[in-house]
Amino acid sequence: MKPQIKIAETTTPDGARLILYEHDGNYCIRLNGQELMNSTIAASELALGELACARLIGQAAPCILIGGLGLGFTLKSVLKQTGPEAGVEVVELIPEVVEWNRKFLAHVNGTLLDDVRVRVSVEDVWEVLARAGREKYDALVMDIDNGPSAMVHKQNARLYSRTGLQRIAAALKPGGRAAFWSARADRIFAEHLARTGLRVEAVPAKMHANAKRCAYTVYVADK
Repeated sequence: MKPQIKIAETTTPDGARLILYEHDGNYCIRLNGQELMNSTIAASELALGELACARLIGQAAPCILIGGLGLGFTLKSVLKQTGPEAGVEVVELIPEVVEWNRKFLAHVNGTLLDDVRVRVSVEDVWEVLARAGREKYDALVMDIDNGPSAMVHKQNARLYSRTGLQRIAAALKPGGRAAFWSARADRIFAEHLARTGLRVEAVPAKMHANAKRCAYTVYVADK
């Protein structure tokens, strides 16, 4: 059996160890030993991008914000769903994650960061949304942390608070859509999201395409 190899390591703003591993051509990122994402089980990230952009097909130049880069599968799905005039802003809090995608994961999804439609910024998506103001984005794709149950950065929880969800709803254009990845079904989060005036649907998502059951949830919210 081939060994698991530690490729790179960094520390999160909260002081946790974030490590990129490779095993037999596959990659995963772990936080303090707990797996956050894996290149072999990316079906839910692909579904997130697809659901977020489903209403944009045929739209000439949509403006899209992706919160969280990860291993790049959500970005891959968004780019597949949109045309050549789309503008896709990827916001990632941890600079090393962007570096890992470019340096170690180019053959996975890292080269997508060089797509002319893509602009990458290393900062907190909370601040990006604050600057955005009202009605800027056609789609908001939130693949932040572990969903409403923040793990990587404690302050990420504010994105899923009443204030955070109001900020997200305000940043959407009329007819726009926000999609949120969640590690589990979260009825309370869905209720808070609906109170912003958005129309909410919970969509079960599989870990991988051939999985017999759904392990995650994508919350779709339309304005």
